[in-house]
Amino acid sequence: MNTLAWLDRLTAIDTTSRNSNLGLIETVRDALRGHGLDPWLNLNAEGTKANLFCTLPAQDGATQGGIALSGHTDVVPVDGQNWATDPFKLTEKDGKLYARGSCDMKGFIATALALVPDFMAQPRSKPLHLALSYDEEVFCLGAPFLLAELRERGIRVDGCVVGEPTSMKPVVAHKGLNLYRCRVHGRAAHSSLTPQGCNAIEYAARLICHIRDLADAWRAEGPFDEHYDVPYTTITTNQISGGIAVNTIPEACEFSYEFRNLPLQPWEGIQQRIERYVQDDLLPRMQREFPAARIDIERASGAPGLEASEQAAITQLVRALTQDQSVRKVAYGTEAGLFQGIGIPTVVCGPGSIEQAHKPDEFVEADQLVQCEKFLRQLAATL
Repeated sequence: MNTLAWLDRLTAIDTTSRNSNLGLIETVRDALRGHGLDPWLNLNAEGTKANLFCTLPAQDGATQGGIALSGHTDVVPVDGQNWATDPFKLTEKDGKLYARGSCDMKGFIATALALVPDFMAQPRSKPLHLALSYDEEVFCLGAPFLLAELRERGIRVDGCVVGEPTSMKPVVAHKGLNLYRCRVHGRAAHSSLTPQGCNAIEYAARLICHIRDLADAWRAEGPFDEHYDVPYTTITTNQISGGIAVNTIPEACEFSYEFRNLPLQPWEGIQQRIERYVQDDLLPRMQREFPAARIDIERASGAPGLEASEQAAITQLVRALTQDQSVRKVAYGTEAGLFQGIGIPTVVCGPGSIEQAHKPDEFVEADQLVQCEKFLRQLAATL
């Protein structure tokens, strides 16, 4: 199948993160087996989702080293979005290909799969690998398990290209992703007897305001990295729930916050500042009202930032193939930092614009897929 046929097939499978991705993974697995390859799956604990890894050996059968092409198979929901077309039916209009995931990031996966026969026909001296993951859109939950199995199997990879949408321009750095859940536990009471209660919502609000103060300070004072579209660490509270009635002091309040840190500002230090405020200021105030009050904070998920080395072979290769020497860093996250974290130098480069991702009427320009095909052919030819 060509790239458009693969993209049509992949986008027709609803792999919204809340759903299983096995339909897509098994489709890809069977197609690769049809080419005489031996892909393996890495399933989650429930057996409902899977990562896939496949090695296209070198001409002499070598399977170690080479370059991995990485992409995530899940997409964000279309709930509440007003689409002009069916989001799970690829629609072409005026050189644009509309569907959920066409840009982020099934366009890259489709291009790589379409070129598998060409890759196999090339007289490569090094292998090429395909790495497909689940649940990237919910803080990169799947990729760590895939990478752990790579280590267990003793598979060595020299470099990686993550095909997130970058308009086929190399991205050499991105921020880290960190999601926390906070549960504030006070004491319920009738609202007419305020001194007998400990208001969990009000104390949660104090912590939320403290988090906002940190965000405002970073925005005003840095640290800064002007190569980023948002050149400082950001932190936001995005969900909250609490209370059971309008006339009851709330016993519990829960909220989630996330921060996207510059690689030069480690996430551990940021979280320590938040927890220090809780332990030294907020919790003692609560416990003066109710000694059993507590505040529980857990790291729900996270993924490291990326800071690619300009001296790395993969960085130099991608720059040479795209003829782009610009230093480009982005605020959104990818799985690239995870690959780099286990010693695989990684660069982000793929078709489509991130500005189209997650929106209604998501699209990728057909010309971007053509550029991606050219890029991947040239990349494989260097091996």
